[in-house]
Amino acid sequence: MKNPLPRSPITRVITRVGIPPTLAKGYLGLLLFMIGDGVESGYLSPYLIDRGVPEPRVALLFTVYGIAAAVAAWLSGVLAELWGPRRVMWAGLVIWGAFQIVFLAAAVPLGSYPLMMLGYGLRGLGYPLFAYGFLVWIAGVAPRARLGTAMGWFWFAFTGGLPTLGSLVAGGLIPHIGAYATLWAALVLVAAGGLIALLLVRDEHGGKRPRTEGDGPLAALAGSVTILWRNPRVGTGALVRTINTASQFGFFVIMPVHFTRTVGFTLTQWLHLLSAMFATNIVANLLCGLIGDRIGWRRTIAWFGGAGCTVSTLLLFYVPQAAGANFPLALAVAAFYGATLAGYVPISALMPSMEPRHKGQALAALNLGAGASTFVGPAVVAAFAGPLGVEGLVWIFAGMYAVSTALTVFLKLPDEPGPAPAPTAATAPSASAAA
Repeated sequence: MKNPLPRSPITRVITRVGIPPTLAKGYLGLLLFMIGDGVESGYLSPYLIDRGVPEPRVALLFTVYGIAAAVAAWLSGVLAELWGPRRVMWAGLVIWGAFQIVFLAAAVPLGSYPLMMLGYGLRGLGYPLFAYGFLVWIAGVAPRARLGTAMGWFWFAFTGGLPTLGSLVAGGLIPHIGAYATLWAALVLVAAGGLIALLLVRDEHGGKRPRTEGDGPLAALAGSVTILWRNPRVGTGALVRTINTASQFGFFVIMPVHFTRTVGFTLTQWLHLLSAMFATNIVANLLCGLIGDRIGWRRTIAWFGGAGCTVSTLLLFYVPQAAGANFPLALAVAAFYGATLAGYVPISALMPSMEPRHKGQALAALNLGAGASTFVGPAVVAAFAGPLGVEGLVWIFAGMYAVSTALTVFLKLPDEPGPAPAPTAATAPSASAAA
């Protein structure tokens, strides 16, 4: 018996735009969760500096946070295969809430840097488990022909919150309740989004999957690492994904200070620029998912992502540097930068398709790259901000994007010639969607 057509007009619309209908409320929950997570992104660095934490220590704090996020991002794919995405998302929500309370209730009021390291650093485990656990859920539900679009909607919700709407919420709340209380408001948003996704989504793919022989926890953990060299295409894809948002997380550390103290914008103007940057990004996420399904995932990554970000990263620094606090010009280059970051969206569909026999391991590698970017960016800032300054940092990030453009030549599907052995004919998918 064939599956019936969607019963309600809303479900029909959801299906037609590429969202798996059983996961629609999960996308909403993800959006709210990431809004809460993104509240701090535009102002936490200058806030801590103003409270007496030296800038190098702030960069180190962000780096530790990023390392925790990278570990959790890798584990999210593995654990989702073992426990099911729903349990992994629950773990992410609980960790985020618990360590945010430590950070706000103890570390910040006491001005204790070790407690900041504990609370904020370990809180970095939270959002990747929640968000990337849901990413694995999507990969298990969305049809292959619409996978790029479904992933585009994931990144629409992800970046819609972090930092787009999160920055808007911060810009609206800080003048009325202050920066510290706004961080508590972020906890409320995260809790609301997490509970919506976890309590209202009814889909069997969220549960624990049946385990096959030889598929124990240790084997799954080992396989999620060894796949990086067993299939060099997957390893290359993880590196490209790391480069994708490395500059974004690096800029969260250095750009608020640069734009407010050097260029001359107010903190509110900077938050508005950040919101515009990623408002463009969330629209471009959808477009690049659709474009990738049409013209090829790899081609979209190379030209819209790698080449585009190489140019936009330089413009983001040099245009405001030359024009000063000219808001319209800064708005234009910020929007362009946000749009080009979305060019990498199809890699979320390409990675599991490059290793169809071990999709969970491929997604773990993808998530490892995504998590690694959260500490690679701040680590670059911590290492080179002193000797090279902001201008030198911008050139480093632009160079990384140029390298990623070259690396896309290796991101081929299993039946295309390349550095990794092709799977058997019984397991290899069609390459028509992503040449």
